Formats: sequence, C-alpha cells, structure tokens
Amino acid sequence: MPTDEPGAAGTSVLRTWFRSGDATDRAFAVGIMLKGLNGLLELVGGVILLFLTRDRVSALVTALTSRELAEDPHDAIATTLLHLSRSQILSDAGLRFAGIYLVAHGVVKVVLVVAVLRDRIWAYPWMIAFLVAFIGYQLYRIQVDPTAALIALTAFDIVLTWLTYREWRRHSPGH
Repeated sequence: MPTDEPGAAGTSVLRTWFRSGDATDRAFAVGIMLKGLNGLLELVGGVILLFLTRDRVSALVTALTSRELAEDPHDAIATTLLHLSRSQILSDAGLRFAGIYLVAHGVVKVVLVVAVLRDRIWAYPWMIAFLVAFIGYQLYRIQVDPTAALIALTAFDIVLTWLTYREWRRHSPGH
C-alpha cells in the first residue's frame, strides 16, 4: 500500500509488482522503469547539450560520419546528419534551449519515478498530470510532423498513464 511516510524501499515495491502474478502490475513496473531510464538519458543528454556549441556538434558529426561517407558518399542518414549539423537550424541558443528543456524534463521524470517506486501516494496524480501534458504536446507534434517513433512514444505514454491511474486507484484509501 503506497504511503507518504519516509523509508519505503523502491525495490520492495518492484518485487511486489513483479510477484503479484498480475500482468498489468508487471507492465506498470516495466513502464515506470523505462520512463525513469528515459528521464536519466534526457538528464544526461541535456547536461551535455548545455556544454556544446554549434561548431563542436558539427565537428563531432563530421568525425562520426566521415568513415561512413568515405564508404558510401550517398548514405542518407550520414548526409542528413552532416547537413543538419552545418545548417542554420542548429544554433548555440537552440542547443541551450534543448539542453534546459531536456534537463527539466529529465528531472521531473526521475523525481516522479523515484517517488512512485518509493510508494509515495502523492506521486501518482503528479505522474498522471505530467504524462497527460507530455501526451498533449506529443499529439500536437504528431499533427505538425508525424513520425513512427513519436506515435509509439505517445502510445506508450497513454498506456503508462492508464496503468498509473489504475495503480493509484488500487492504493488510494477506500479502494
């Protein structure tokens, strides 16, 4: 049963979700862990972006794609990455914004995932609220520029929102 008391161990909560025999509990545990990993990656990526400049990104992409372009000068992925890294689309201000955005996004996800794993009842509605906000933004992005990855991420977030709601209701007083 989730509590707001300190000291609840996240590993015992995960063990409970995995041992319950309920497939939706296991799906929730896996989804929460994936969301936490995603948050950590966003946090690390955001911090890295805060220290990069457009010239550094261009140099890095050039170094990473040079071998592939030597073998196949028409490689679509390598030429696209190289073009984007050298275009005016990428700016130092844009990198800063992306870095700050990713750090903020990552911190919110990590804090909420840790709180859910520590069985803090207050974290469930916050997790739902942030997931709904992310879904709303992702749906907007799908309208503007649909990609399979964004559609898959949105579907994942919708399922995770439902699983989080289900878990919250199961542990709420009176249920």
